Amino acid sequence: MSNLELLGKKLGMTREFYETGQSVPVTVLRMEKARVISLIDKEKRGYSAIQIGYGSIKNSKLSKQMKGFFSKKSTEPRRKLKEIRIEDLSEFKEGNEFGIEIFENVKFVDVKSKTIGKGFAGAMKRHNFSGLRATHGVSISHRSHGSTGQRQDPGKVFKNKKMAGHMGDKYRTVQNLEIIKKDVNNQLLYIKGSIPGSKNAEVTVMKSVKNLNKLTIVEKIEAAKKAKNIADKKKK
Repeated sequence: MSNLELLGKKLGMTREFYETGQSVPVTVLRMEKARVISLIDKEKRGYSAIQIGYGSIKNSKLSKQMKGFFSKKSTEPRRKLKEIRIEDLSEFKEGNEFGIEIFENVKFVDVKSKTIGKGFAGAMKRHNFSGLRATHGVSISHRSHGSTGQRQDPGKVFKNKKMAGHMGDKYRTVQNLEIIKKDVNNQLLYIKGSIPGSKNAEVTVMKSVKNLNKLTIVEKIEAAKKAKNIADKKKK
């Protein structure tokens, strides 16, 4: 079940307090339950995977082909379909649903979402340039990015040159974010810190791909308590 991922919506930010008085900023995500639409066999396709459906959609918004597909599978129409490669298909059956319970023993997750679009932005805002000098001969170009090309050879601006342009509105993945709290009844995930995207942005959450040995906030508090108790005993 480690490869599975869930789709959700960013509700906003709040904070959690601990008994030590520590305040931790958290982002609240409402996750959608995913349904297994079909199983993909290795003999037919060359790899084994499950096809998962997220979200609901009106039947009137579906094409004729997709209406036929969902009626054949005897399931409600789903807004988004995604394939996830799985080595062992014996754990899954068509029609199975799962939610945030897949993160039951997971401490850290990777979150993917689209950043807020900023429109056309200058080089200083977009790439954190320092700009030109504010004195001594610089005229009406204080926030410009300086020279962009060369002389006659090669006589062009190379691709990927850092210049002014469209900023934001791109998919970004933030890794190793800690799960602070889970609300299984309401399918809510409380994740430490901020994540890309505006309110109501679509968010994909999956188990962290990196093997981490770092402690969670609760584990750090418990470790500090133990260290304090040991120090108090030595004083006595």
